[in-house]
Amino acid sequence: MTDPHARNVGVAAGTLLISASTLVCCVLPALLVSIGAGTVLVSLVTAIPQLVWLSEHKALVFGSALAALVISGAVLWHARGLACPTEPRAARHCERMRQASMLVYLTAVAVFGVGALFAFVLA
Repeated sequence: MTDPHARNVGVAAGTLLISASTLVCCVLPALLVSIGAGTVLVSLVTAIPQLVWLSEHKALVFGSALAALVISGAVLWHARGLACPTEPRAARHCERMRQASMLVYLTAVAVFGVGALFAFVLA
């Protein structure tokens, strides 16, 4: 049986990975163009043509990221009430896993927010 707190870190890390796609979709092109690196963007799109697909389907990208954030948030919300072991070493490990999963989740939320800002507000 796996430790639910360690599993939650994995769930939060997966959410962070999905949220990072919003940065690649919308923040990276805007940032490169704003600093005058349009040729770098063209070279990047030539090397990785899937970036165009991400940009064209940003509603799907953001919808998937939002769904992952909601699911991950629900999993973390449920896990907040789970008991940690009574043995001191295991209890410290349990607390570290809780803190790590929350930190990774909040990072994913921040990444999603930055991506949404660039995609929908500053577009």
